[in-house]
Amino acid sequence: MTPSNFADALNEQVANEYAAHQQYVAIAVHYDDATLPRLAAFFYRQAVEERNHAMMIVRYLLDADHEVRIPGVAAPEVGFSDAVSPVALALEQEKRVTAQISALAARARDEGDYQGEQFMQWFIKEQVEEVSTMSDLLRIVEMGKDNLLAVEEYMAREGIGEDEGDDPTAPVAAGGAL
Repeated sequence: MTPSNFADALNEQVANEYAAHQQYVAIAVHYDDATLPRLAAFFYRQAVEERNHAMMIVRYLLDADHEVRIPGVAAPEVGFSDAVSPVALALEQEKRVTAQISALAARARDEGDYQGEQFMQWFIKEQVEEVSTMSDLLRIVEMGKDNLLAVEEYMAREGIGEDEGDDPTAPVAAGGAL
């Protein structure tokens, strides 16, 4: 079903963000089960970030006096053949979300919803970072696929994916910092 306006499209994006959350939890569990704690922690943090993105959209919809619909999502992919495929999937997902965010910003602009367009600007900036981080992680895991402990050591040494602090420009999430 094609959304009829920007607010409907934002409600659909809530589903996309929750689906990304679920996929990252599945990837984290995969690495956790393989006793790769740095990779697992990275994806658990990514899951929380995606959940927070959904809640930022919910807060915006509430503040803009639009209906909020909390959707169900399809089950995530859980069967991975190797250590590289989950990260490759995550990169594909980030590229897909980038396209979704860009389409939302364009839609807000086309509809003359300048508040909505401004709201989307932070997400556009965030997606540049997300794609870059996941691209780097994919290269690291591809190089270290035969020695995943080296990947773990690299992540620990370089602080890959560690919390970089709160972004003061980030939209407020519904429920605050839960």
